[in-house]
Amino acid sequence: MQSKGLIKFLVVVVSIACLYSLSFTFVTRKVERDAAEYAKGDMAKEKAYLDSIAGEEVYNLGVAKFTYREAKAHELALGLDLKGGMNVTMEISLDELIKNLANNPKDDNFNKAIESALQKSKSVNRGLVELFVEEYKALGAGTPLATFFATTDNASLIKATSSDNEVRSFLDKEADNAIENSFKVLRTRIDKFGVASPNIQIQQGTNRILIELPGVNDEERVRNLLQGSAKLEFYETHDNYQVYPLLENLNNILASSLKSAAPSAPSAAVAEDSDATDSVSNDDNLLANLGAASKDSTDTAGVSADLTASNPLFAVLNPATYMEQNGQPNLTPGAMIGIANLKDTARVNEYLNRPEVRSNIPGNLKFLWSVKPEQRTPNFLSLYAIKTSGPENGAVLTGDVITDARDDFNEKNQPVVSMSMNSEGARQWRRITAQAAQNNNAAIAIVLDGVVYSAPGVNEEIPNGNSSISGNFTIEDTKDLANVLKAGRLPTTAKIVEEAIVGPSLGQAAIDAGINSSVIALVVVMLFMIAYYNRAGIAANIAVLFNVFFLMGILASLNAVLTLPGIAGIVLTMGTAVDANVLIYERIREELGLGKSIRQAIADGYKNAMPSILDSQITTFLVGLVLFFFGSGPILGFATTLMIGIITSLFTSIFISRLIFEYMLSKDWKVSVSFPWSANTLKNANFQFIKKRKVFYGISIIASIIALAAIFTKGFTLGVDFSGGRSYTVAYEKAVDLEEVRKNLDDVFGLTTEVKTFGSENQVRVTTTYHVQETSDEADGEVLGKLNEGLSKIEGNGYEILSSQKVGPSIATDIKDRAIWSAIFAIVIIAGYILVRFRKWQYSMGAAVSTIHDAIILLGLFCILDGIVPFSLDLDQHFVAAILTVIAYSVNDTVVVFDRLREYLGRSHKDGFGDTINKAINSTLSRTIITSLTLVFVLAVLFLFGGEVIRGFSFAILVGIVVATYSSIFLAAPSVYDLRKGKSIVEEKPEKAKVVTP
Repeated sequence: MQSKGLIKFLVVVVSIACLYSLSFTFVTRKVERDAAEYAKGDMAKEKAYLDSIAGEEVYNLGVAKFTYREAKAHELALGLDLKGGMNVTMEISLDELIKNLANNPKDDNFNKAIESALQKSKSVNRGLVELFVEEYKALGAGTPLATFFATTDNASLIKATSSDNEVRSFLDKEADNAIENSFKVLRTRIDKFGVASPNIQIQQGTNRILIELPGVNDEERVRNLLQGSAKLEFYETHDNYQVYPLLENLNNILASSLKSAAPSAPSAAVAEDSDATDSVSNDDNLLANLGAASKDSTDTAGVSADLTASNPLFAVLNPATYMEQNGQPNLTPGAMIGIANLKDTARVNEYLNRPEVRSNIPGNLKFLWSVKPEQRTPNFLSLYAIKTSGPENGAVLTGDVITDARDDFNEKNQPVVSMSMNSEGARQWRRITAQAAQNNNAAIAIVLDGVVYSAPGVNEEIPNGNSSISGNFTIEDTKDLANVLKAGRLPTTAKIVEEAIVGPSLGQAAIDAGINSSVIALVVVMLFMIAYYNRAGIAANIAVLFNVFFLMGILASLNAVLTLPGIAGIVLTMGTAVDANVLIYERIREELGLGKSIRQAIADGYKNAMPSILDSQITTFLVGLVLFFFGSGPILGFATTLMIGIITSLFTSIFISRLIFEYMLSKDWKVSVSFPWSANTLKNANFQFIKKRKVFYGISIIASIIALAAIFTKGFTLGVDFSGGRSYTVAYEKAVDLEEVRKNLDDVFGLTTEVKTFGSENQVRVTTTYHVQETSDEADGEVLGKLNEGLSKIEGNGYEILSSQKVGPSIATDIKDRAIWSAIFAIVIIAGYILVRFRKWQYSMGAAVSTIHDAIILLGLFCILDGIVPFSLDLDQHFVAAILTVIAYSVNDTVVVFDRLREYLGRSHKDGFGDTINKAINSTLSRTIITSLTLVFVLAVLFLFGGEVIRGFSFAILVGIVVATYSSIFLAAPSVYDLRKGKSIVEEKPEKAKVVTP
C-alpha cells in the first residue's frame, strides 16, 4: 500500500479536528446539566444561571479559552424536532413596498395588477415584482408604468421615460433591499428575545425569511415580536453630564428600596445629594470606587459585595467615563451614558422599570440600548439617553423623509454614510441640526425598532438635507447603517406564512427514538458484518465507527443543526458505509478464487473494486446535492448528513480498513473474508436473467399498471406542506376512537377533517384546510378555538396539543414545485453522469427505466396502503427525500452491474452480449444481496424504533430498497440488452497497425 504514512497522518489530523469540534458540544452539555441540577426543574432559574455564566470561561485548551457563549456558538445544535421550539417562515409584504414606492396611487389598473399578482403568486412559483409588471401589461393600461414610480423621492433612481424592464429592475433592487433590511430587523428582535442558538436565514430567490427558535414555548409572544413593520426615527439626546446625577439618584432609590425588601441584607450608608445637577465634581470618589465604570474596564466581578448592595444600579451598569491625565475618572461627553454586560441588560431593564424608579425619570427621557456591542467590548452593550419631543414624547423626525442613503468614503478614505432627505425633511433637519450644533455638538440618535444604530454628534447646521455620518466605522458598519436608513424610507410588514411548533415532550421522545435507532442500527450492522465476513468484518466495523465519529465531527465543525431526518441520514449512512467494504470484500473473495495469495488478493480487490465504489457513491452524492439545493427545513439536514456520510464512508472504507488489513498482515495474523458457511454464497450463480427477462418485464408492467391505476383513481393524501393548511399533533390521556374525533371536528369546522393515529392509540394527527387562505393571527386563533371545541367533546379524556404546523398556500405551491423539480433534476443528472461515465446512451436509458419503475411502484404502494397501515403515508417533503434516496440506491446498484459489464466487455469478445450481461449480474449478485440486506436491517430498525415522525419516511425507503434491488437485477441491464437493437455495444479497441507484404 503506497503513501501509508500520509494516510496515517491524515487519520490522526482528521481525528483531532473532529474531537476538537465535538468537544464544544461536550462542554456545553456539561454546563447545561449543571444548570439543570442547580435549578431543579425551575426553567426561569435555569435560564438565569446560564445567562449569568454566558461570558464566563468554561473551556480552557491552554492555547485558547472559550466562554459559554463562544462554546455554544460552536456546538452541534439540536433542531426543533429534537429540542422543541418554534419554526416560522416570514414573508415580506412586497405589495406594500410597491404601493409605497408609487405613493399609493388610486389608479384602478395599478391596483388590479397588484391584486392579480398576489393571487397568482399563491399558485405559481414566481416573484411578485415579475408578476405585477406582467399583469399591468396584460391590462393594456395607457399610462406607462414608470409614471407611477418617477416620484420626487425616487428621482435619482427612476425616470418617467424609463422602460418597463428598467422599472422591474428598480423594483427588484428595492425588494432585495427591503428583504435584507427586514432580515436585520428580525435578527435584532430575536437577539432581544434571548433565544439560545436561533437560526435565521433568507430563502434565496424569494421574499421569505426562515427562522428557527429552539426551546421557545411562548408562541404568542414570538408572533407579536416578529410581525409588524419596523419604524426608523431620529431623536435628540441628553448628555451624559446631565443624566449622571439622575442615575446616581436612581441608584440610591434602588439601594433603599432593595434594602427595605430584604431587611437581612447587609446595610450600606448612601449619601444622597440634594443638588444632583452640580454634584458631578463631588462624585469622583464613587466613580473611583466603581473602578469598572470606565468603558475600558469591563470587569464587573471586581465590584465588592458592599458596593453592590449600596450601588445596585452601578453594579450592573458601568457609567461612561474616561481617565484623565491625573488618573482620575471623568464623565465621557455624549449621549452614551453607560455600558452593561450582555447578561446584565435584563437586570438593568428590570431596575429602570421598577415603579419607584420610573416615577423619578423625567417624561422627556427614555433609555435605549445599542443594536450590538462594539468591537473592543464584545460582551457589553451601550445605553443611550434619548430625549423625546412633542406632546406624545416621540421622535423629532421619522425615517419616511429619507430619499436615499449609501455607504461611502470621505476625503480621508474613511468609511462614512451619505444620507439625503426630501424637501420637508431637509427643512426640519436644518432646524434640528442647528439646535444640536449650538448645544455643544449634541448627538442625534438614529433608532430603528427601538434600538440605537448610531448616535453621531452634530458639528454644524445641515441646510440642504444632505448629510455625512462618520465615526469609528468599519465598511460593514456603514453598509448596515445605510440599509437601516433606507429601511425607514419604505417600511414593510412581515407576516407569518408558515409555522411549526414542537412541544418539549415530543422533542424528548424524538431524541430518545433517534438515539435508540442509531445504537440498535450500529449494533445490527456490526454483528452482521462479523457474522458474514469473519475478521474482515471487524475491520469494516472499525471503519464504520470511524465513519460515524468523522461524520459527527464534520457536522459540528460546520455548525450544522442535527434534526430527526438528519439522524435518519446518519443511520442510513451506517448501512451504506459497509457498501464499499462489501464491494471490496466480494472482490477479494473473487481474487482468492483465482488462486492468489491473501496479500495479493487484498491489493487487487481494492484496486479492481475502486471504479464501482466511486461510480456508485458519486451518483448517490449527486442526489444529495439535488436534495440540498431544492429541499427545505429538515430535508436539508438529511441531505447534509447524506453527502458528508458518503465522503467519510469513502475515506474510512478505502483507507482505514486497508490500514487495518496491512497491520494484520504485518503481524502474520490470519485474514479471513468469510466463514465456511458464507464462503460459497452465490459463488457460482448462473441465473439466466436475459433469457427470462420478458417474464420480469411482464411482472413490472403489471405492477406499474396497478400502481398507476391506484394513483389516478384513489389519489394521494397530501401532507400539509404540499396542500397548505394547519396540522396538529394531539395526545389524549386515554385511547380514542378516530371516527368520533373526526365527526366532532367535521361538525365544528363544517368541512372534512383528516384525523390519523400518530404512534400510540391515544395520539392523533389532525389536519384541516379551514381558513387555508388566511395566515393572520386572527385566523390562527379561530382555527385553534374550533379545534379545542371539537377535541373537548370527548368527555372524561383530557388532551394536550404537542405540536402544530401551518403552511400558507404560496408556501405549499413553492414546496410542491421544488419537490417535482428535484425529482426531475435527480433523474436527469444521474442519467447524464452515466452517459459521460459509460459513453453509451443505452446505459443511461437502462438506468432511467429502472429508476422510473421504482418511483412508480413506490408511489403506487403509498397510494394503495394509505389508510390501511397504522401510520401516516402522506405525500410530503419527507416522502420526496425518500424517493430520491431510493433512486440513488437503485442507480448505485445498477452502476455496479454496469461497471462489471464494462470490465467484461473490455476483456474478451468471445461470449455473446447476452451471456456477458448474465455473467456481470451473477458475479455482482452476492454484493447486491448483502448490501441490500444490511440496508434492510438498518431501515427496519429505523422503522421500528426511529419514532412516529419519520416512520412513513423510513417505510418508504425500506420498501424502495427492496424494489430498487429487484429493478437493478431484473430490469436495468436487460434493458440495455434490448435497447441496442442489434448494434454493437462492445467496448471497441483500436486495431494495431499491420505490415502488409506484397
